[in-house]
Amino acid sequence: MPKTITHGLKLAGCEAEIDRFADEVGGLGAKLGPVLVQLPPSLAFDAALAIAFFTRLGETFTGATVCEPRHPSWFDPQADALLAAHRIARVAADPALVPDAALPGGWRGLAYFRLHGSPRIYRSGYEPEARALWAERVRPHAADTPVWVMFDNTASGRATEDALALVGDIGA
Repeated sequence: MPKTITHGLKLAGCEAEIDRFADEVGGLGAKLGPVLVQLPPSLAFDAALAIAFFTRLGETFTGATVCEPRHPSWFDPQADALLAAHRIARVAADPALVPDAALPGGWRGLAYFRLHGSPRIYRSGYEPEARALWAERVRPHAADTPVWVMFDNTASGRATEDALALVGDIGA
């Protein structure tokens, strides 16, 4: 999802931008993976705003959507239920802002993991012990749910190496 929508407009009054985005990615058809709605750290959960945004997005865009909230207020049962009701999977992220941020949430029809590197975000690789932990978190979803694992620790060049190693760790 463009930063103009998530960070600039902070999900408000962005109907035209959602329409434009849906038109732009629509040509990808079945090749389009889940769209990531990464929220700015300053954007607190506002039920009315979230309902309006995700309703409009669902009316305009038919593909899978995941949300990576980065404000602690999004990790409560009300926010989780709202995401689930709109078929939005909540990203499991590392490093986790709060303990629940390390686990998938929202809609359970998709599991999406974003591993940014820890302890140095965007730089740290995942050693065998850390990969084993993430493999244990991913494995239960892999049997009957589409799973996406994105490594965002690219500054050190470890993303591809870590992704291939995790596939082996999971046994996929």
